Amino acid sequence: MKSKVTIIDYGMANLRSVQKAFESVGCEAEISSDLNRIAEAKKLVLPGVGAFQDAISCLKNQGIDRVIIDSIRSGRPFLGICLGLQLLFTRSHEDGLFEGLGVLEGDVVRFQSLPGLKVPHMGWNTLELKLSDCPIFRGLPEKPSVYFVHSYYPEPADRTLISASANYPTEFPCAIWRDKMMATQFHPEKSQSIGLQMLRNFAEFS
Repeated sequence: MKSKVTIIDYGMANLRSVQKAFESVGCEAEISSDLNRIAEAKKLVLPGVGAFQDAISCLKNQGIDRVIIDSIRSGRPFLGICLGLQLLFTRSHEDGLFEGLGVLEGDVVRFQSLPGLKVPHMGWNTLELKLSDCPIFRGLPEKPSVYFVHSYYPEPADRTLISASANYPTEFPCAIWRDKMMATQFHPEKSQSIGLQMLRNFAEFS
């Protein structure tokens, strides 16, 4: 039976590119904003681009926030991408202080302003795999390169959740893993063969 994921449409994501990336690895991927469809999904994907405040407002206004939390708590596979990772945390310091979904305790913080450091962090960077047995990392080389576009990153209260980090110019967390919940600060759908392998791994994960 062909694997299937449901990509959450809350009005703030590059949904089609994520959908096409999953389809390219043989996974059926539906885009939906319907609460029932999201609640019944076997596997959820939460992408996101843009401002944290706008994103969390959209999720709450549409009632999707509770459905996501319930799905994760029920133990169904979940993948967050970029802003979809940040939204899992307690709060973000982007343009103020805003509450996230609170699935994970921790803060979303901005890169420090340093001479010569461009923010947002944009382009390819090498991962340091902290938890190489994380399901989406199966079959990857030791130091894979992936594509980033972000100004903020998570600082989990529980550091054992950090499955990968990168350097810009100092080390920062860029992927987390707990049970069947995985999320990345980078964009697998823009990370060529490495990213496609991660999406394939998620599609095959149960």
